Amino acid sequence: MMSDYDWLQSECTELEQAGLLRHLRVVMSAPTGTINLGGRDVVMLGSNNYLGLSTHPKVIDAAVEATKVYGTGASGSRLISGNNTIYETLENNLAKTKGTEAALVFSSGYAANTSIIPVLAGEDDLILSDTLNHASIIDGCRLSRATKKVYRHCDVEHLMTLLSESTGFRRRLIVTDSVFSMDGDIAPLHDIYEVATNYNAMFLVDDAHGFGVLGKGGSGTVAHCGLEGKDIIQMGTLSKAIGGLGGYVAGSRALIELLINRARGFIFTTGLPPATLAAANAALNVMRSSSKLRKRLLENADTVKISLAKMGYTLLPSQTQIIPVVIGEPQHATDIAEALLIEGVFAPAIRPPAVPSGTSRLRVTLMATHTDSDIEHALCGFENVISSI
Repeated sequence: MMSDYDWLQSECTELEQAGLLRHLRVVMSAPTGTINLGGRDVVMLGSNNYLGLSTHPKVIDAAVEATKVYGTGASGSRLISGNNTIYETLENNLAKTKGTEAALVFSSGYAANTSIIPVLAGEDDLILSDTLNHASIIDGCRLSRATKKVYRHCDVEHLMTLLSESTGFRRRLIVTDSVFSMDGDIAPLHDIYEVATNYNAMFLVDDAHGFGVLGKGGSGTVAHCGLEGKDIIQMGTLSKAIGGLGGYVAGSRALIELLINRARGFIFTTGLPPATLAAANAALNVMRSSSKLRKRLLENADTVKISLAKMGYTLLPSQTQIIPVVIGEPQHATDIAEALLIEGVFAPAIRPPAVPSGTSRLRVTLMATHTDSDIEHALCGFENVISSI
C-alpha cells in the first residue's frame, strides 16, 4: 500500500535525475579564504563574507562583550521586549552610512524584502521588477498582491515602455537589485532613478551585494552611481560584506515609522541576538575605515577574471567580486564543481531555479582575505579541470 507521503521521495528522485538535487555541506572552520569542508581544507570561492569581517578581532570582541552584558537572545519581538539598546546604535550607524534619515533592521535580507514590498504596494498598485531580481524580491511582490510587470534585465527603455503603458494605478514601484547576485553586474541606477522621477514612481534598491564593496566608505551602489541624498529606498543585508546576519532598510523617517507599524516580518519576529547586533555595528565601523580591504577584494576579483578568461572559461561580464562561470546544463555544472573540489577548490554549482534554464554556472566569489597563495591554488585547480568542460 502506498503511503500518503511517498510523493516526497518521488519528488527528490525527479530532482536528482534532472541534476537539481541539492545537499548540505558541513563547514568545520571559520569562514576565511580557506575552510575545512567535511574534514578537508579547501580554498573557499563560495562565500559572501566579502571583506572577511566575520573573523575580524574587533567584530568578535564586540559580539563576546554584548553576550556577557545582554545574554544570548532578545527574548521577544522588538515591539514587545526585544528592542535591545544596541538596535538604536546600529540603526543610527546604518542611516549615517547610507546617508538617509533613518534605518530599520530586520531578521534577514529575505525577511526585509518580503516585509517592505507589501507595505509599499498593494492590490491597487503596480510593481516593475527586473527579470533577474533576487527570489526575496519576487516573493515580496507576490505577497503584496500588486500587479507585477517584469522588465528585461537592466533594460531602461523596456522599463519606460511598461510605465508609459501602465496608468490608473494608485502607486507605482520600481524595484531592482543593485549588484545582481548570480551575474555580478551593476544595475543602471542613475538611469532608472531618472525614469522613476519622470514617471512619479517609487524606487527601491536591493543593495545586498554592493553594500560594503562599492561607494565611498563602502556605503553602497547608490553612492557608487552618484545618487547620494536622493529619495531612494535602500534595502540591504548584514550577512554579506558585514559578515553577520540581518537585513535593513534605509530611507525617510516616515517610511521607517510606517514599516514599524505595518511590516509583518518585523512585527511578528523575535529580535536578533545582542551579539549579532554588536558584531554588525563593529563591522560597519571597520568597513568604513578599511578602504584597503575593498581595494584588495576587487583586485583579487580582477586577477581571477582575467586568468579564467585566458584559460577559456565562459564568463558573464561581471563588474564586481561575483564571477559567473557559465557551464550550461545542471549536471555538467555539478560535475565541474565536484572536479574542482577534488583539486581543493570550492566553487559552488548554481542551477535553476536560481538561474535561468541552460545557464547553470559556477558562482565564484572572492574575498579580501584571499591570499596570493589561495588564488594561485584556485587558479591551478581551474586549469586542471578545464579540459572536462
